[in-house]
Amino acid sequence: MNHNRLNATVRIILGICAIALFAVNFLPIWQIDLSAPQYPEGLRLLIFANKLAGSVDIINGLNHYIGMKTLHTDDFIEFKVLPYLITFFSLAIAVAAILGRRRLLYAVLVLFIIFGIVAMADFWKWEYDYGHNLDPNAAIIVPGMAYQPPLIGFKQLLNFGAYSIPAIGGWIFVGVGLVLLLCSVWHWRKQKKASRASIAILMPLVLLQGCNTEPQPIQVGIDHCSFCRMTVSDPRFTCELITQKGKLYKFDDLHCMIAFVQLPETEKNSVSQYFIADFEHPGQWLSPEKALFLKSDALKSPMGGNTAAFSNAADQKKVAASFAGDFTSWEKIKP
Repeated sequence: MNHNRLNATVRIILGICAIALFAVNFLPIWQIDLSAPQYPEGLRLLIFANKLAGSVDIINGLNHYIGMKTLHTDDFIEFKVLPYLITFFSLAIAVAAILGRRRLLYAVLVLFIIFGIVAMADFWKWEYDYGHNLDPNAAIIVPGMAYQPPLIGFKQLLNFGAYSIPAIGGWIFVGVGLVLLLCSVWHWRKQKKASRASIAILMPLVLLQGCNTEPQPIQVGIDHCSFCRMTVSDPRFTCELITQKGKLYKFDDLHCMIAFVQLPETEKNSVSQYFIADFEHPGQWLSPEKALFLKSDALKSPMGGNTAAFSNAADQKKVAASFAGDFTSWEKIKP
């Protein structure tokens, strides 16, 4: 299962959100209700994506007396930009639903949150300007009085009570944002659980690999000796050892392996297994306990160990005929 993909249910929900958000272009987004004794039925200012509606003319007439600017749709650049932004987010959510990409959903959510914060800050700035920049020659002036409507909630302005709340389009905005957030969190937690499950499955494999119990092929000209750090040049004399913890060390000569084990910092009891190359069959590993050895200065091994290992006596005698030396055993050689 690809956890980077959105499942069918989430994609359907996002598709519904895309359609609902596009409909906001035709619905009121915010409303400010004014109530006063002289207006028992109240006054309402409706803010759409592209215009102002409701009791705009009556509110403008009242505000003229206290020096507030009149409201006209053409005075706000937001009404020219907002429909495009709403359509953009509607299409972005639709694309996320169609492509089913988890990261695309996250990106849309982040942009949508940023858009919401900027929109509310711009709305507050508009209300502040509208309620504080008053005409000094107004018919009614109350010293120190400002008429900034509340961003959200209730505020008393002289004998008017002002209620500022989202309209149906605004609630759709809020709902879409919550759905995007919930879908993102749900998929993020799902991905996190999947990652934990993958780790739980892979960890034993990693541990098994870390606890290596088998020798590895030595790459001549590439691998380096764990003791002398020289590049391995002759596969006939190579050796390896594996520790109790599964760590493997490679050597270019038996002499280096023995010297490595005899280092003060090396715990001899930590060695689990030794391996030594078959002189006549390089690439095949022998257990030193079962191998036959020939020690001869004429062998000229890379680091002067000059000791070759064999799997059988016939090979040992054949090589001894060309390289005179002494037969020996692991019991005499081992650290």
